[in-house]
Amino acid sequence: MSTDLTGLATSGGPDIDWPDLPARQQPTWHDPAALAQTLSVLGTYPPLVFAGECDQLRSRMADVAAGRAFTLQGGDCAETLADVTGPNIRDRIKTILQMAVVLTYGAGTPIVKVGRMAGQFAKPRSSDTETRDGVTLPAYRGDMVNGFEFTPQARRPDPERLLRCYHASSATLNLVRGFTSGGFADLRSVHAWNKGFLTGPAQARYEVMAGQIDRAVRFLEASGVADAEEMRRVEFYSAHEALVLDYERPMVRRDHRTGLLYDTSSHLVWVGERTRDLDGAHIDFVSRIQNPVAVKLGPTADRDTVLALMDRIDPERTPGRLTFITRMGAGTIRDVLPSLLTSLGEDARRVAWVCDPMHGNTFTSPSGFKTRRFEDVVDEVRGFFAAHAEAGTHPGGIHVELTGNDVTECVGGTTPVDLDDLGLRYETLCDPRLNHQQSLELAFLVAEMLERGGR
Repeated sequence: MSTDLTGLATSGGPDIDWPDLPARQQPTWHDPAALAQTLSVLGTYPPLVFAGECDQLRSRMADVAAGRAFTLQGGDCAETLADVTGPNIRDRIKTILQMAVVLTYGAGTPIVKVGRMAGQFAKPRSSDTETRDGVTLPAYRGDMVNGFEFTPQARRPDPERLLRCYHASSATLNLVRGFTSGGFADLRSVHAWNKGFLTGPAQARYEVMAGQIDRAVRFLEASGVADAEEMRRVEFYSAHEALVLDYERPMVRRDHRTGLLYDTSSHLVWVGERTRDLDGAHIDFVSRIQNPVAVKLGPTADRDTVLALMDRIDPERTPGRLTFITRMGAGTIRDVLPSLLTSLGEDARRVAWVCDPMHGNTFTSPSGFKTRRFEDVVDEVRGFFAAHAEAGTHPGGIHVELTGNDVTECVGGTTPVDLDDLGLRYETLCDPRLNHQQSLELAFLVAEMLERGGR
């Protein structure tokens, strides 16, 4: 993560007149006075990220759109306040760093590293309520809104949670900045990133590659070519879904350099498939801020919708401004994405395209666990690369739900998790994540796709 403070946006957002537009997937707060007090306090808090960092990420995403770089976006399905601990954050960062170095070394491609963290505390729900044993309560919408425990008190939306998530995000970003600028991410530490994880085929393959990197670094240092300071730091950015507008809007600040608006809750925010209504509040929100932004596209997305989203969010077609994250499913992507890309013509080359191979491949196991097959995840990525090869556009990255922990939430992989294993360490409160071994294995496979041009 960059520590450049250029563009420190300090003025809050009370002067911003947000239009009254339909907003899906919003909590029903029961205490208007408490909500108003919370929003007032949140509007006075310091920014979590800086405008200059957002501008830098926009520049990096422009490279992704042009095919000069590849982005790796990964992290929890939904963060929880209880899991904001040093070891959890460290292991997530280590996993992403390992994946990034595999992609960089294996494919010779610069990797833009973006964590689904420091703000991913809310999730859309298919129903507003949940019923168990004849009792109906509000659905769990993530720790930003209410608690997971199935009790009336826990499930009651509480605006004070917005402040708790701000502080948790601040603590996470402080630790991430320390890790990525204080030597933890030093390229000469590639072996250290492997410590503490369970062994497996992907782990052994990584160790071989780490040894090769060590030899290359020693050669560069001996030759006087390597910049020791550059090898100590890594750019790492944060991202989350801009879902709960009562959290995002108070975090908007005006950049003191330009007077333009930035959402200082994160470097990049995205709008999900369920909230991307052209005339809705979420698309209006991201159209007003200068951050790089993304929109998720499911299998029903068509040319007219995509062009309308581009015109609404990025009318000037600014490089790096807009990313589309496709989430179509392994069985659908080859039928849908090539024709969509082709129909967009040159406009398809003016945005970055990223593959979310997770959300279109979820199913419920016979034992009742939501899960995903690792092989389906890989197959959707292959379909994504194949679609871009057919359309002559650039496959720009992957967007995956993962954890540094050795959970049993997704089945398959070379250290296989079977359907019968799901209950062993099923820890997610929302959607299933790739564990560390599966994440690393995916990185090796994607590096091979990059190297071969997606074949």
